[in-house]
Amino acid sequence: MIDYARELNPAQLEAATTLEGPVLVIAGAGSGKTRTIVYRLANLVRSGVAPSSILLLTFTRKAAREMLERARLLLGRHGAGTLADQGASLAAVQGGTFHAYAYSVLRLFRPVGFERAASVMDGPDMLAAIQHCKEELALGKGDHSFPKTQTIQSYISKSRNREQEITDILGREAHHLLPHGESISRIAAAYADFKRKQALLDYDDLLFELETLLRTRPEALSHCRSRNRYIMVDEYQDTNMVQARLASLLAGADPGAEGSEPGSGNILAVGDDAQSIYAFRGANVRNILHFPDLFPGTRLIRLEENYRSTQPVLDLTNAILEKAPEHFDKHLFTRLEGGEKPQVIRPHSDISQAALAAARIKELLHACDPHEIAVLFRAGYQSYHLEVQLNKLGLRFRKYGGIRYTEAAHIKDAVSYVRLVQNPLDFTAFQRMADLSKGIGKKTCLKLYQAVLAADAKALAKAAAKFPDFAADLTLLDDLRVRRPAPALLLGEVLRHYAPKLEERYPDDHPRRMQGLEQLTQIAAAYTDLDLFIADLSLDDPLEEDEGERDCLTLSTIHSAKGLEWQAVLLIDLVEERFPSRHAMSRADDFEEERRLMYVACTRAKRHLSLFVPATLYDRGSGGAIPAMPSPFVRELPPDLYEEWQESFTGGLTRRAQASVSQSGGFSGSRSAANRPFAGQQPVRNQFGFPDSQESPQPPQEEPREPEQARTGPTKLGYCTHKIFGRGKIVQELPPDKYRVHFPGMGLKVIMAAYLVMEE
Repeated sequence: MIDYARELNPAQLEAATTLEGPVLVIAGAGSGKTRTIVYRLANLVRSGVAPSSILLLTFTRKAAREMLERARLLLGRHGAGTLADQGASLAAVQGGTFHAYAYSVLRLFRPVGFERAASVMDGPDMLAAIQHCKEELALGKGDHSFPKTQTIQSYISKSRNREQEITDILGREAHHLLPHGESISRIAAAYADFKRKQALLDYDDLLFELETLLRTRPEALSHCRSRNRYIMVDEYQDTNMVQARLASLLAGADPGAEGSEPGSGNILAVGDDAQSIYAFRGANVRNILHFPDLFPGTRLIRLEENYRSTQPVLDLTNAILEKAPEHFDKHLFTRLEGGEKPQVIRPHSDISQAALAAARIKELLHACDPHEIAVLFRAGYQSYHLEVQLNKLGLRFRKYGGIRYTEAAHIKDAVSYVRLVQNPLDFTAFQRMADLSKGIGKKTCLKLYQAVLAADAKALAKAAAKFPDFAADLTLLDDLRVRRPAPALLLGEVLRHYAPKLEERYPDDHPRRMQGLEQLTQIAAAYTDLDLFIADLSLDDPLEEDEGERDCLTLSTIHSAKGLEWQAVLLIDLVEERFPSRHAMSRADDFEEERRLMYVACTRAKRHLSLFVPATLYDRGSGGAIPAMPSPFVRELPPDLYEEWQESFTGGLTRRAQASVSQSGGFSGSRSAANRPFAGQQPVRNQFGFPDSQESPQPPQEEPREPEQARTGPTKLGYCTHKIFGRGKIVQELPPDKYRVHFPGMGLKVIMAAYLVMEE
């Protein structure tokens, strides 16, 4: 017999033993979500439910296989005779992704409107079909700014999954492609028509065709409902709108087709609204927030005991969620002992941040293996400074969610010019630069290189007349070699020259690539010697890929880190317009997703958590630094939940004393993370070998005002208040729902009306 009461905590036990009716399990980070699902699967079978009547929907086949295998082993280990046989019979459970389930049903029931059985397209098939439609419509021919076929396919898919117009998505995510929005929409319509005529379905079609089938053919809906009497959906916060509608149809909340068999109403949704961070893929957090409204009588169960992190880390993560305007209340706690208080580290700049982060990593290596340490960031380019610093120190790392800066094609393009200033006979750099000019292939490139090598003025003059782009490259290099400006200034001139090539070569995402090049300029600002700058860019160890995972640190975007955990986590660039990102500041839904992203990042840490908040950001235009506003998610944190360290002018860090810190340990039942005492407080300690600060206590922070619904349509432009930027002057109305506002000390900001309180 399985002793559920002994092997599960009370909340897990409630979820595993509630088998009938709608159930919503809000599973906090590290709370044993998978264990709960496994025990519920085993309990369903042990209670006599036929495995073939169970439907387990997950987001990866691997997750479904793991859960079913663990449930089988659980039944086999605790069972005898028939129970062991029931463990083996779990193979009859229908488990997998929404798309796999949709395909299995569409094989039994032909999609509506199809004259014959439909075939499913793979990735290359989809790209070939879209390319065919593009050519048939004669769109983009000879236009170098027109997006590539793969980019068109990605926006067609986003449009389907989000159920939004392509032009609306481009307006928010890729404004530089908006002039091509109508053309992409025409291609999307032609692609849809092509698929139907050829009886083809792509990956996204599977879900929508299943929904259409279930709504129009009662026998199909009755078949699914009679077979799938017990439905379990994992990671429900990541479902898109059509997936939520399918769950509702199958369980019976949506009546569906007239005359179909009523649904059982037995559905378990497991997820965490606070970890809904995939809106860019179509995930809709409202699916989980409104689950109880869709399924009246829902039993709400909260998994709040955390098995990953120490209480000081959880206290801080609980506080991050407190300001969310719409969320399920939960309060993570743990029985794990010890743990150090999280740190908020304030470097002078985003450049010095890299050195301080590397120093913190070296300190952590005394207590953790390299593979137990991770540095997380909002976007891939934000790790460039740190990558250089780690290479200097010989610290190995692997990067996830974006490639290393030295491996990015646009970085290599720009660096090729810099290398040729240092060494005009660098053939690899010469070849890469020449490849950027129209009409120059490998053979021509070799001839041009030999002409440069031989100082053949006649051949070079002939090449200049034939290849004007190449001639402009040589003129730039000659000028830079004569003047030899500082590395940052040199790179700035290279970028001005390279920008038109960047736009033509990478039409789909050149703004993002330029952002990465700006980071390279910031890296160069720390150097006065060009040779040293180029050498540090080339310090990657070619043998690193052969090393084991245990020898490497992890550098990762937060999206790529979801579901993972480390003993120590460092989170960098916690300033406005980097985290939260720039576009998120003008739209309430995006801003709240950034808050959830912060929560996900911090809950990856088991014992050590460091938050880096640079005071300034390098500005290439002025060659200096501009003030940076700390992330609102840091500013909202109660000061007694973290240690604050500040970079000193003499080097290293000094500790800022807090106004008051509770000395009591353990976790409490209070719903407020801000008021809960700190568990296991550590004494003030020396950081990175520098003495402690004796600065005066930090004044308590004023409670920020909650955003209120603005009164729209003011009769004249006046003043307003924003919860982050304070009081500002409205200088322009941007219909339908935005204003351009000047905030003293912060400059002009475009803000949604919903986030402004207008003054009379």
